[in-house]
Amino acid sequence: MHEFKYKGKDLYCEDIKIADLARRFGTPLYVYSYHTLVDHFTKLKNAFREINPLICYSVKANSNLAILKALIDKGAGLDIVSGGELFRALKAGCPAKKIVYASVGKTGSEIEEAIKKGILFFNVESIGELENITRISKKLGKVTNVAIRINPDVEPKTHKYITTGKLTNKFGIDFKSAQQIFLLRRALKNIRISGLHIHIGSQITESQPYVAAITKMISFINKLKAEGVVIDYLNIGGGLGIVYDKETPQTAIDYAGKILPLLKRTGLKIIMEPGRFIVGNAGVLVTKVLYVKKTPKKEFVIVDAGMNDLVRPSLYEAYHNILLLQETGDPDVHLRFSRDRRQETAKVDIVGPICESGDFLAKERMMPRLKEGDYLAVMSAGAYGFSMSSNYNSRKRAQEVMVVNKRAILIRKRETNQDLIRNEIMPKGSL
Repeated sequence: MHEFKYKGKDLYCEDIKIADLARRFGTPLYVYSYHTLVDHFTKLKNAFREINPLICYSVKANSNLAILKALIDKGAGLDIVSGGELFRALKAGCPAKKIVYASVGKTGSEIEEAIKKGILFFNVESIGELENITRISKKLGKVTNVAIRINPDVEPKTHKYITTGKLTNKFGIDFKSAQQIFLLRRALKNIRISGLHIHIGSQITESQPYVAAITKMISFINKLKAEGVVIDYLNIGGGLGIVYDKETPQTAIDYAGKILPLLKRTGLKIIMEPGRFIVGNAGVLVTKVLYVKKTPKKEFVIVDAGMNDLVRPSLYEAYHNILLLQETGDPDVHLRFSRDRRQETAKVDIVGPICESGDFLAKERMMPRLKEGDYLAVMSAGAYGFSMSSNYNSRKRAQEVMVVNKRAILIRKRETNQDLIRNEIMPKGSL
């Protein structure tokens, strides 16, 4: 479920009209529903309560401190992929022993900082990384816990850019190489291999890829046991899909029904790393129509949000449902959804102000007739929306607001011109 619903002619987030938020905070604007966020986390937690997994929210999906704190307060751990995300995780109050650290390219300084902070473990992606962690751990006089990330070579049935569990992807270690690592583990004096990790992709709507990957992992775990190798954790990653358009993704209960029996067989402590499933439908991007431009072959609706604000359509040709709000022109009347214009439709490209032909939010989309000043809500923008945004074209990044019942809390200010240049140094005199 999510808390973005029409009540009469007005689109609400929880108990607040999004129109009021657009008026108060301006656009582009990210709006998040607190109750949608925690509800999705709770549903996953309840579905797997028999095994009491550690659910480490994937920070990369949306790293705003308020989002992180809301989930940490409900018992979540965090899955991080950079030193910056480690900083955010600790700043938001996450216990270090609830942090797991992935990424194929951890630098030496990132590894050292994470060891000093005492994270639960690293998800190791290569032999070279394992050697680096060993070297740094020895220098610090520490014994560091790691999990070996396995590439199970399964087809996740998702977009090729967000597939991570095939041997053609850069992620993880193949079974044969992983087995050799375990056989040589005693030579790694400052490393304790405490678990195994998989993550096969993102926006996966079927259970079969997970069943295939976990089944392979069980076979591998049994092989390790036969060789006297004992581990404590199995991290099954994340990647659960959500509804953007016509998808029919599995619910938390359906997902648990398929894989719980397999997980119980391992006897290991289970870790999960959901991101999009928790935050994806908890956020929308609100944008304003600047111009409607008709050409001999196309009709363009030009809005004030661009690919720098939401890159998914340009990067993946991803679909986001887009709903109309209408400004009446009367400052005392709220922006509202116009049912009256539903019968007047046109096929349009909804594009941003960025100087790129790839700057679009939707192409060939049937929409009610739009005019300058109308407002649009780009749905399902909570995951990989703001977190992938940029200052391209020297554009200031959007504000973010979290709604809790009837309260709207500003959780990120809109950037200023000074923010755009705050780290730049202009040489004095001529060069």
